[in-house]
Amino acid sequence: MSLNLRLAVLCAALALASVLIGPAQVGWADSLGALFRDQGALTLVMREIRLPRAVLGLMVGACLGLSGAVMQGYLRNPLAEPGLIGVSASAALGAVIALQTGFAAAFALALPLSALLAAVIAVGLVMALAGPGGGSLSLILAGVAISALAAAATALVLNLSSNPFAANEIVFWMMGSLADRSWLHVAIAAPVVALGAALLMGCGRALDALTLGEDAAASLGINLRRLRLRLVLGVAAMVGAATAVAGAVGFVGLVVPHILRRATGAEPGRLLLPSALGGAAMVVAADIAVRLVLPERDLKLGVVMALVGAPVFLHMIWRQSRGEA
Repeated sequence: MSLNLRLAVLCAALALASVLIGPAQVGWADSLGALFRDQGALTLVMREIRLPRAVLGLMVGACLGLSGAVMQGYLRNPLAEPGLIGVSASAALGAVIALQTGFAAAFALALPLSALLAAVIAVGLVMALAGPGGGSLSLILAGVAISALAAAATALVLNLSSNPFAANEIVFWMMGSLADRSWLHVAIAAPVVALGAALLMGCGRALDALTLGEDAAASLGINLRRLRLRLVLGVAAMVGAATAVAGAVGFVGLVVPHILRRATGAEPGRLLLPSALGGAAMVVAADIAVRLVLPERDLKLGVVMALVGAPVFLHMIWRQSRGEA
């Protein structure tokens, strides 16, 4: 069985488990039956709460995993991650402003739409700062600057907040979660995710060529300027959509490509689809853990991912330092 098929089966199994697991003490047979025939309140829970949560988990994980693989392939650095271009921090800032100003309470979709708008603005600023002919270094520096500015603005909003309830809601949103999400959130994210996937999934050949260096890639017919624009827009769409609907969920784009790299022969092009599938499986598994570990305390998804991802990140740094030594 191929790696992609194994990962797809894992995603399907975890999505099924996510749909069947919840605070309501209902047997799996009754839960499955409620998906296909009307059983009143149970059908409402299964179709409108658990099913969109599982779908959104798959979508968010695939976005982050694929974006991480693309960034690592483009920058030729296994420690690169999607947040380098500042989109996730900017999307979080947009959501924070919506919460603080009360715009998020105006209608259900105000918060994710504000986050997406901030992500679009961040992309424009990053591309303007990096310049049309800038290389990967200028892109990183521009992304770090925008990310730092967005983080500082977020801290300023929290510092000046006179509403303790809004500040509390902001803090909890920034921890990341798939709870209380609906098909509306799926509908908002899906078109943006589809656009990002269309931009990124076709970049495998160019990323493989970049392993030889930028000059060699250009000699093979790769338009580096067009590739950079395509990658930045694709990563921004994926990460912006994921952050808009789920909050800040870290380490997926860093850890998943690292885990799967050996299984794909360290070829960036072959790593794209497995990273998307692996990211989807990782986020759904973490969301299941959220409901099983402390079901009564509303443990946040971003907290679980950080607890898992940080040790793996430290292990990566340790291995790299040993290799350089």
